[in-house]
Amino acid sequence: MENEYILKIQNLKKYFETPYGTVRAVDNISLKVRKGTTMGLVGESGSGKSTTGHVVVGLFPPTSGKIFFKNKDISVPLEKRSKELKKDIQMVFQDPASSLNPKKIIRDIVGLPLKVHKMVQTKEELEEKVAKLLEMVELPPEDFMYRRPVDIGGGEKQAVSIARAIATNPSFVIFDEPTSALDVSIQAKIINSILNIQRKFRLTSLFITHDLSLMRNISSEVTIMYLGKVCEIAPTDVFFQKPLHPYTQMLLSSVPVLTKEEEELKPKGIKSIGEIGSPIHPPSGCRFHPRCPYAKEICKKKEPRLIEVEPGHFVACHLYAEK
Repeated sequence: MENEYILKIQNLKKYFETPYGTVRAVDNISLKVRKGTTMGLVGESGSGKSTTGHVVVGLFPPTSGKIFFKNKDISVPLEKRSKELKKDIQMVFQDPASSLNPKKIIRDIVGLPLKVHKMVQTKEELEEKVAKLLEMVELPPEDFMYRRPVDIGGGEKQAVSIARAIATNPSFVIFDEPTSALDVSIQAKIINSILNIQRKFRLTSLFITHDLSLMRNISSEVTIMYLGKVCEIAPTDVFFQKPLHPYTQMLLSSVPVLTKEEEELKPKGIKSIGEIGSPIHPPSGCRFHPRCPYAKEICKKKEPRLIEVEPGHFVACHLYAEK
């Protein structure tokens, strides 16, 4: 049923003009996110995953293509979106230090969306709601309410960012690599907060990351991007048990493991070679073919279509188009 999808992206493109040429950051991608689930969007740096999130939230207008949210076309810049839509879609950015006003206290940072959307009437009501939001992300209100971002650590800043994002009770949140700028010791705490919030609010989310191990624990489905293109979509458990695209297999083969049993589960016969190509001058045909050990002549000339090889499992690769 189409109504079960809260977000639908159709043939989305986002290009940037530079003095060196046109950057094809996102180049004709389509995907859907079901209500109440988390879609993991994964790829190397330069794959276009963060740009996709920025276009969905409205920070960048699409070059072409459509974005539907709750079956309504929202393919417009942020300033042209309704106040209700801005309230319903929120984003947690990669670097919390740059997304928080250093001159404001935590109460005012987290409370701003509540005031903008007129969700509180008095100062007492504001402080009560901010206190509850801080408790949800494991920040004691009595210790953090009146502090400034400069006075707290990186993990605490990101927790404040998450509290601010959920303040308006949104139905869709984009997490743009929310733990990549944090120490490993802090990452687990932030992920636990996100998981608890997802369960409590039944949030639908797009979780952008390059960390496959992290994505395995937090997402329901996985979309793999490479150089502006979607190359594989699958349920998370299927993705780890049966990766199809050579690029997906390469990513999984590069995941560090601790035991021989884990090593046995990794894809065989493919290793990580080369670097991601230029989004200004992408390779012809399949964009992964210069790094692919299975590349054939057709891979250099013809771009593969995204096809469904089994229910819910899509791949863009000539190896499967033949079958």
